[in-house]
Amino acid sequence: MYKSYSMELAGRTLTVDIGRVAKQANGAALMHYGETTVLSTATASKEPREGIDFFPLSVEYEEKMYAVGKIPGGFNKREGKASEHAILTSRVIDRPMRPLFPKDYRNDVTLVNMVMSVDPMCNPEIPAMLGSSIATCISDIPFDGPCATTQVGLIDGEFVINPTLEQKDVSLLQLTVASTREKVIMIEAGAKEVPEDQMIEAIYKAHEVNQEIIAFIDKIVAECGKPKHAYESCAVPEELFEAIKELVPQEEMETAVFTDEKQVREENIRAITARLQEAFADKEEWLEVLGEAVYQYQKKTVRKMILKDHKRPDGREITQIRPLAAEVDIIPRVHGSAMFTRGQTQICTVTTLAPLADAQRLDGLDEFETSKRYMHHYNFPSYSVGETKPSRGPGRREIGHGALAERALLPVLPPEDEFPYAIRTVSETFESNGSTSQASVCASSMSLMAAGVPITKPVAGISCGLVTGETDDDYIVLTDIQGLEDFFGDMDFKVAGTHDGITAIQMDIKIHGLTRPIVEEAIRRTKEAREYILTEVMEKCIPAPRESVGKYAPKIIQIQIDPQKIGDVVGQRGKTINTIIERTGVKIDITDDGAVSICGLEQKSMDEAARMVEIIATDFEAGQIFTGKVVSIKEFGAFVEFAPGKEGMVHISKICRERINRVEDVLTLGDKVKVICLGKDKMGRMSFSIKDVPKEA
Repeated sequence: MYKSYSMELAGRTLTVDIGRVAKQANGAALMHYGETTVLSTATASKEPREGIDFFPLSVEYEEKMYAVGKIPGGFNKREGKASEHAILTSRVIDRPMRPLFPKDYRNDVTLVNMVMSVDPMCNPEIPAMLGSSIATCISDIPFDGPCATTQVGLIDGEFVINPTLEQKDVSLLQLTVASTREKVIMIEAGAKEVPEDQMIEAIYKAHEVNQEIIAFIDKIVAECGKPKHAYESCAVPEELFEAIKELVPQEEMETAVFTDEKQVREENIRAITARLQEAFADKEEWLEVLGEAVYQYQKKTVRKMILKDHKRPDGREITQIRPLAAEVDIIPRVHGSAMFTRGQTQICTVTTLAPLADAQRLDGLDEFETSKRYMHHYNFPSYSVGETKPSRGPGRREIGHGALAERALLPVLPPEDEFPYAIRTVSETFESNGSTSQASVCASSMSLMAAGVPITKPVAGISCGLVTGETDDDYIVLTDIQGLEDFFGDMDFKVAGTHDGITAIQMDIKIHGLTRPIVEEAIRRTKEAREYILTEVMEKCIPAPRESVGKYAPKIIQIQIDPQKIGDVVGQRGKTINTIIERTGVKIDITDDGAVSICGLEQKSMDEAARMVEIIATDFEAGQIFTGKVVSIKEFGAFVEFAPGKEGMVHISKICRERINRVEDVLTLGDKVKVICLGKDKMGRMSFSIKDVPKEA
């Protein structure tokens, strides 16, 4: 039965159609926000997937180009693989919803959000996020929802709920917050040095709006929701836990896991697992879940020691950061490089500079962003964690970590008119034991400075973890979590910023939300740690950006010409500008407002190209002096090319002070000569003289 529900959300109408389309999915919601339309569906398999020890959730955000009246580019005129923006949106939908499914659920679940039309006033991410929650809540899939998501901007000191694409372009903050009925469950933010107190205020402004949306969803579920289906639990049998504890006492497990060497810990666990496999050799049903049981035993041990005894696996204090180290210029010939090490986490970032023409072109649903000049890429090879796995290109995690570091550094980059370069930083993970994304922020900040990019301030990042007990007041926030504390803990709260404010946040949790005191403490802890990293490590390694780019980096000079002269510089079918490029070996970019960027490795070639452009773009006047090449000889005189595609005639009477009978007696093809402009002749051609050039010219 088709039902429609509506509410006012940030001054626009949100409408949800239930039972109208996609009726064979477990749950479906056709979402309308203004004139933005998104179809959200939730589907689950009938049976659990065999042989896995995780919940197989898949979230897709599909951008259909017809949604903005475009035909996809390229030879294959249909949508291809998901864009980075689509992948990042899928991750933002996944992260708050995943903790709300049962931990022992192993049925495949797929959430699909298909963007069918886009109203620039209504961001399609909002109905997609809400649609996934609604479709899952009304389905028969077990889910402890609802959750709701709101975006917040900051313009002229005021918070803006669900800003439009145009508002996002001028906002100091791009914040996304997901909430359950009582708690915040996900935070994602990019900011232009927003102070911590203002960020907390923005988070809980979004949380208030989320409560209104949850009340709206509750009404829909009450009328349209299906009973949740029963499922086969994949929890580890309690009797297996008891048998393991008899063979491996709590004290032995504590000794095995509490070491600062990841490899030693893993070897200890391998030895314990081998002993248990031998002991349970006749119990096949136990052997099938033994790995998960040992994992759970480790988890309980670590959590107990942290929460009750304030003891961390590597012996650190609760607020203590692992040993830090920073270096720059570790790789020769590249434009900039830096390495940042935190314990067993080590990142090397390499910076590459190029002309603005090398900026990345974007083909998506956002009409305001068609290219990006700064690109940060993050790689996570298997050797960084001591594993063997073939490289298949970046996965969603790598793309997400790269985007987080990119977002953290964007606010401190110089504008194009001050530094007319496209910039790419690549973070290579050499070693990983927790929070590589924030180490890549630190390494990238130093690498940019080493490359001579005049960033306004250095940026550092750090991550906090969490272990919770039975009540909201029973918790421990951990500064600088390592891998084990991430795996066995409840939170990974990443914050990057400068001395003056936050530039990026990403919060992932495994529980049903965080209370406000936990959020405030985590933000305070990351600020303290960030200040320490900046002052004691990064700024001592490289205190400020280099004054100029390195010798192997391309150099760029900029000149301004009359926009009406752009056609003259480009020439018919690009002939003139291509001639300049061929002769000088430089790259030239011209913007619509007449800004000309000339890029090359040799200053002499760049200056020559600039001279040619300026000559072509200048209105010629009598008395101007040029250096040109003789390109044609006639009986009546010679033609001199003084700039690519620009020629003037020197009459035979203007070649020498004395009379000559033949031009060839004085000039030959290819001669370089200085000429002075006499104006235009009767045929409209530039008229030059050689004999009238002043001696001092």
